[in-house]
Amino acid sequence: MNSFLRLRTSALLRIVAVASAGIGLSACEQNTYVPPPPPKVDVAAPVQRNVTRFIDATGNTAAVKSVDLVARVQGFLQSIDYQDGTGVKQGQTLFTIEPETYRLKLEQAQAAEAGAQASLKQAEADYKRQVDLVQRQAVSQATLDTSTANRDNAQANLQQAQANTQIAKVNYGYTTVSAPFDGVVTAHLVSVGELVGVSSPTQLASIVALNPIWVNFNVNERDVLRVREEARRRGMTVDQLRQLPIEVALQTDTGFPHKGHLDYVSPTLNQSTGTISVRGILDNPDRVLLPGFFVRVRVPFQQEENALLVPDVALGADQAGRYLLVVNGENVVEQRKVTTGQLEGGLRVIETGLKPDDKVVVGGLLRAIPGQKVDPQTKKIESDTAAK
Repeated sequence: MNSFLRLRTSALLRIVAVASAGIGLSACEQNTYVPPPPPKVDVAAPVQRNVTRFIDATGNTAAVKSVDLVARVQGFLQSIDYQDGTGVKQGQTLFTIEPETYRLKLEQAQAAEAGAQASLKQAEADYKRQVDLVQRQAVSQATLDTSTANRDNAQANLQQAQANTQIAKVNYGYTTVSAPFDGVVTAHLVSVGELVGVSSPTQLASIVALNPIWVNFNVNERDVLRVREEARRRGMTVDQLRQLPIEVALQTDTGFPHKGHLDYVSPTLNQSTGTISVRGILDNPDRVLLPGFFVRVRVPFQQEENALLVPDVALGADQAGRYLLVVNGENVVEQRKVTTGQLEGGLRVIETGLKPDDKVVVGGLLRAIPGQKVDPQTKKIESDTAAK
């Protein structure tokens, strides 16, 4: 009986051991590692289209004409004949400085001139008589010499009187300060009744011309060489080059709504900055642009056919420069170094490093890791495409 129990117990233990081994093997088969599928990313071929190449710069607006209005004669300010900050026309009276005193001085000078003319007339008549008498030997030569001297002295006195009259007329004109050109006059710096022009010219206000207006900016040496090369290719003269159109935008503008043309290009390069000073001129009838504004400027200089463009947000940057993520024929991500150009409606021009048939990662950029496989999903680039 005891032997039977031992045999039965031994059989049960073997069955349990076999069952445990089967369970262990089944668990090992269920825990086998299965790699995840490649991540999905959006890819697209670069857009090809004709683009106009621009030189981009930043600059400042400046007045074409800006003049300080000063008192050039001494006197009390009698009137201010304009409203601060208003537009005025050329020749419009702006200030009046005690004109009565200078009017009287002008009349005094004119009277002195009239007296000098009368003296000269008398001296000339006496000279003619003495000449006639000398010819008849009725008077001595000394008497004629005296008459000649009197005539010449009268002529000199008349010239002096005429000069004094002109000076008095100029000073009298200075009592009225007028606008030298069309523009806007600043707030007055003196008050009515104040003595001005005492020891030196006193500034009364300033006048600024706002239409047209200048835009000053600098162009780097590389862009200058590009423009000169394009000008040589197109056979442009220096005068034609100075007439290149420019486009200007304020900080709040969308696009470049203000149009003009180049007005001046410096003949020398600034060696310390490696740039050339350039100036454009724009019509400004509505006074949207004011002197001193910070503006963005671009100058179109070349038309390029079939340029390659990709969404600007698809570009990355590291210490080596800008790059794109490209999926190769084996669906492996590559990091491609590129040279970028200007921005065109949300798309960035790619100068070098990209081919027309490349598949550029435009969506799922965080899932695209260089050297790893991905599942590319072909998309079409639109002008407002943004990488996700």
